[in-house]
Amino acid sequence: MKNLISALVILSLTMMSCDSTKSISKANNTLDGTWQLNYITGPRIAFEGLYPDKKPTIVFDLKENRVSGNNSCNQYFGALLLDGNKINFKDAKMGMTMMACQGSGEPTYMKTLEKIDSYSISEDGKTLSFIAGTIEMMRFEKVAKEDHN
Repeated sequence: MKNLISALVILSLTMMSCDSTKSISKANNTLDGTWQLNYITGPRIAFEGLYPDKKPTIVFDLKENRVSGNNSCNQYFGALLLDGNKINFKDAKMGMTMMACQGSGEPTYMKTLEKIDSYSISEDGKTLSFIAGTIEMMRFEKVAKEDHN
């Protein structure tokens, strides 16, 4: 009888640990990686006018707890400050390369990023939304690994 109870306890613990590992892995894998901007709210200029040559990207590296990307002209990088679905770029101590850029795409992207306080990912894992309060401010699509160099 003791052996049966012990076996059931071990089996239950094993199943619970597998379940929690799946949840963590799935959540991490959905945000981790490269995303490309396809919508930004606010500017009176059309999206294609803001980013005629290159769309901004954001890259999440959950292992290193870092965020980086390209704002359509310059590279940026900083600490990844996450708490559940809360995200904070304003206090992330972002650094950036300093090439001269034309247009208002770069400052629009960086200023909007600072306003973001949470995020959501679509069920299919292909769309990332950045939210300020209750308003979707930015939307990204997942970039396949072979598309990103």
